[in-house]
Amino acid sequence: MITKHLHQVHLAERWNLSPRTLERWRWEKIGPRYLKLGGRVVYRLKDVEAYEAKQVRNTEGSTSTPLPLLSVVGAS
Repeated sequence: MITKHLHQVHLAERWNLSPRTLERWRWEKIGPRYLKLGGRVVYRLKDVEAYEAKQVRNTEGSTSTPLPLLSVVGAS
């Protein structure tokens, strides 16, 4: 299986952020997991998507039920 990676510039474009914001987030230990490969910072697409799924919020009073995006180990 091939693992897809995003360079920080591409992730910044995806989220409409500055690459410097991602750099600051890494320094503050927030945001998605990342790797350093050959001196470059990259983000695995699966980690980015998992982080996005954790950020989903339901509007108060909403009648819609969100689809389960992540399974929780030990949850019934």
